[in-house]
Amino acid sequence: MSASPATSIFVTAQDGLRLHVRSYGPRTAAALPIVCLPGLARTGADFDVLATRLASDPEGPRRAIALDSRGRGRSDYDRDPANYSLVVELSDLIAALTALGIARAVFVGTSRGGLLTMLLAVARPTAIAGCVLNDIGPVIDLKGLIRIKSYVGKLPQPASLRDAADILRGLFGSQFPKLNDDDWAAFARRTFKEAGGRIVPDYDVKLATTLEATDLGRPLPVLWKEFDALARVPVMVIRGSNSDILSTATVEAMRTRRTSLDVVDVPDEGHAPLLTGENIIGCIAAFAKACDGGVQH
Repeated sequence: MSASPATSIFVTAQDGLRLHVRSYGPRTAAALPIVCLPGLARTGADFDVLATRLASDPEGPRRAIALDSRGRGRSDYDRDPANYSLVVELSDLIAALTALGIARAVFVGTSRGGLLTMLLAVARPTAIAGCVLNDIGPVIDLKGLIRIKSYVGKLPQPASLRDAADILRGLFGSQFPKLNDDDWAAFARRTFKEAGGRIVPDYDVKLATTLEATDLGRPLPVLWKEFDALARVPVMVIRGSNSDILSTATVEAMRTRRTSLDVVDVPDEGHAPLLTGENIIGCIAAFAKACDGGVQH
């Protein structure tokens, strides 16, 4: 694999914690910047292929930013795991946007990152010029949440990165049946890191406490008000055909409230689509260009 063109930037959150951001492309690009927000136990590395392509688009390069939320990747871990909450992470996001001088952008939010984007639409609507929700909507399917709760912070200790790839294949193989050995190896490199001579997850395992507080016997909160806050900007929703987090019923309910919703289905992928294929990158690039033109949906 070639070296990533990303530049590492560290910004300070409202409580002094240090957050890591991957920055791609020219800061002075005329096109709107892209802000990429990863899933619960994921990092900005998940967007490396997408961000690199968008930043180097010969027809219109744009700045792309991928955030490591607190407790993930190279961002500081929080001594108090109660701060691994959407409320605190929303404040972190706003602090990062301010520090980076990004007043308005197209947001690509995977899973939890999409939830943060919807929350941002209420807290700071002028920041969003367009929104891509990657396998997430206002309603979270309980089956998928139970599955995520079963492994976050509870992964077995891999003996090597190859062993780590096998662990991930065992967990996600049914959702991503078309991935090959190289794909699983890359997935492992984005999920684990070496620390103290051991292969460990690239996130604070105390993130599991955010799920422990969820009562799976009660209905989960819904975010229809937050979704509706995106009414004045273009919105694309991407769904993995094997997803157990974003149901087809939820997508149809979203489309009912928003007839112009741009819906893209990714075959042979589950939660969440990897955003590395030529087709899906092309869809996101075209969507961002439409946002540049001020297209209102």
